[in-house]
Amino acid sequence: MTIQFETDKNINGTEPFTAPYVAQIESELGRFSDRITRVQVHLSDEDGHKDGLNTKRCLLEARLERRQPIAVSNQADTLDQAIGGALDKLTASLDTIIGKRSMIK
Repeated sequence: MTIQFETDKNINGTEPFTAPYVAQIESELGRFSDRITRVQVHLSDEDGHKDGLNTKRCLLEARLERRQPIAVSNQADTLDQAIGGALDKLTASLDTIIGKRSMIK
């Protein structure tokens, strides 16, 4: 499972910044790693360096083998909350899709 980060001009997407998020994503999605080929993480900050509510956005796109990609997004006050919320949504979607797929076989 490859994890790629894309950030807007307001977020510094360096390796030291993304490393803890990579570890979090690998931990949360580890049980699906044999079915996920790539996870794309898109982070944005709508207000730049100003403080505001729900201005941080995380869009996660998981590419599954032989299936259409799954995309979820979450907005929150901090990047940690935005990523955590998006991971919760993606995990729930994967549970549903992979569960249904397992029942069909």
